[in-house]
Amino acid sequence: MDEILKCDGVTKRFGGLVAVDNVSISVKKGEFVGLIGPNGAGKTTLFNCISGYYKPDKGRIYFKGIDVTGKPPYVLAKLGMGRTFQIVKPLPRLTVLENVIISVLLKTEDIEDAYKKAVDMLDYVGLRDKMLLPARSLNVAEKKRLELARALALDPELLLLDEVVAGLNPTETDNMLNLLRDIHKKGHTIIMVEHVMRAVMNVSERIIVLHHG
Repeated sequence: MDEILKCDGVTKRFGGLVAVDNVSISVKKGEFVGLIGPNGAGKTTLFNCISGYYKPDKGRIYFKGIDVTGKPPYVLAKLGMGRTFQIVKPLPRLTVLENVIISVLLKTEDIEDAYKKAVDMLDYVGLRDKMLLPARSLNVAEKKRLELARALALDPELLLLDEVVAGLNPTETDNMLNLLRDIHKKGHTIIMVEHVMRAVMNVSERIIVLHHG
């Protein structure tokens, strides 16, 4: 398998706090990797560095062999990187469908194609019957699925999932894990930050532990 992501000595500081300290990891294309560690370990900060929301103070990040250190999120999205967020933030006044269409439009200017693809994505994650509702009307589990649909609409080769089952009940968790397994089978590389160990152990092929950055 080819290496799709490499972090080489990545460090991120906030004043005197070193949130990510000289982290070097690599992920092969097609892997499903769990990233675990206690609260404050630096997991989300590392995701933010990888996905372009933060620029590392030191170190380099390579995606598909390209040095993407400090590149903005929209550039990485166009290259094939998608992510979800620990705190889901859909555009609340827009419909569920419009939220996904916006993601699709990063890759195409054809509104009709964007509409069709967005509907397909919502059908895939089980939200087609909710697509005309305002996004703010969804419950937590549904918002998590919307977040996933928005990421998948980018046709990502690499998916960064930040606590995608947090706040879900056992049945909702199992349904989400089944969906993630299917996404992985379709060829997506996945790195998942998660505190629910049952979820991590059920789907991950390999686990990376981050502690004190």
